[in-house]
Amino acid sequence: MPKLRGEAFWRETLRGAHYVVAPMVDQSELAWRLLSRRHGAQLCYTPMLHAQVFLRDANYRRENLYGEACPEDRPLIVQFCANDPEVFVQAALLAQDYCDAIDLNLGCPQMIAKRGHYGAFLQEEWDLLQRMILLANEKLSVPITCKIRVFPDIDKTVKYAQMLEKAGCQLLTVHGRTKEQKGPLAGVASWEHIQAVRKAVNIPVFANGNIQCLSDVEECIRKTGVHGVMSAEGNLHNPALFEGRNPLVWEMAEEYLEIVQKYPCPLSYVRAHLFKLWHHTLQVYQQLREELAKVKTLEGIVDVNRELKLRCQEEIANQKEGEKPKEGLPFFHWICQPYIRPGPKERCKENGASGTEKGVRGKRTLEEEEDGNSELLSKNKQKKKLRNPNKSFDPSLKPKYAKCDQCGNPKGNKCVFNMCRGCCKKRAFKETADCPGHGLLFKTKYEKSLSWQHSQRGIPSAEMSQRGEAEVGVALVLMEAGDS
Repeated sequence: MPKLRGEAFWRETLRGAHYVVAPMVDQSELAWRLLSRRHGAQLCYTPMLHAQVFLRDANYRRENLYGEACPEDRPLIVQFCANDPEVFVQAALLAQDYCDAIDLNLGCPQMIAKRGHYGAFLQEEWDLLQRMILLANEKLSVPITCKIRVFPDIDKTVKYAQMLEKAGCQLLTVHGRTKEQKGPLAGVASWEHIQAVRKAVNIPVFANGNIQCLSDVEECIRKTGVHGVMSAEGNLHNPALFEGRNPLVWEMAEEYLEIVQKYPCPLSYVRAHLFKLWHHTLQVYQQLREELAKVKTLEGIVDVNRELKLRCQEEIANQKEGEKPKEGLPFFHWICQPYIRPGPKERCKENGASGTEKGVRGKRTLEEEEDGNSELLSKNKQKKKLRNPNKSFDPSLKPKYAKCDQCGNPKGNKCVFNMCRGCCKKRAFKETADCPGHGLLFKTKYEKSLSWQHSQRGIPSAEMSQRGEAEVGVALVLMEAGDS
């Protein structure tokens, strides 16, 4: 049966999904997807998966996709980041039987994406992207989709989208921000860009950006004409967003924790979700915020959640008639609601011109942290200081390490190649050499293996030596061929 394309793929395979939960690193795991689906989400994406790691690591595949089979978790799109056509397609071939489509991430703006050369940092490399999508479209049994960020120029964004469509992309998600718009610089997403793309292509389009409640979803569809709307931050703070409800936080938290009991995930994911759900309440109960950060077990997280619920219920019981929410919130802090990230101008106003007025200190300078004063250290460094009071953060007291000749990381002090362990291992393997400093004994083990094999065959030592040299040569040729 030929795979469906474009509108038919969206209408039949994706069941005409309008409400979509975004791919979120360490946050859109199975338990969260199931919670979101119970409360209105019609389509979910996996977290962004690294194609190269997915291809080589069976544990990574099992933890992120091959785990518990769950018929309720469909339709599902698996998202990969990649920058090599062959690697991307090989990883996608391993995933295609577990999903309804494969998505190529072209929207991640984070520094890790810049270092790894993927996500939004591929948006200028149109030849590479064409090759990746063409090959995936040819080899995969499921459709290929893309998630992109926009260029400042609308016309260039439209040409970019048309190029992806021509290469074989069957559905396009457009995040209406540029790759520079992130964190405190995020600002407002441009629905104008999204509308222009929707008019210019003949494949389904999803919009992403500025979605905090159901009315935003409806307005976005009306203004841009897109087929569906994707939410990330809005969904994390209110999993019932697509139902148009603002439930009590503990209702969503308890339901999520029950799902986690059935479909376990790393504790860091669970803690992060609770921080989002309880965001506004944790500003009130700072002590419980610290407890949530330190807790080491799922049972401990359940206990903190129960205590937060009790505190809120007590506050509700003591509430005065006509009392209104504080801190300018639309609802009381124990109700699921969006978190509006302050922009850079608002931060400046909050912090005063110098960043130190109103009792709010601005960013620490490097010099402030160098003196080791715990009051001036970042929160992470303060936590490290609590665990190890003797730890110093003064750069002048840190030992200086010699750099690896290959990659610049600290080299092993006793390495025969003057390299770090990773580079040393590659070279020692390629050259069938030993490095006692790193405990790498490729040559020794190889010679012992040859000696044992020839002793079993009864071959004379002189002939063994000649054969050994020949076999070493053949092995090296094969290794070089494998590296290329």
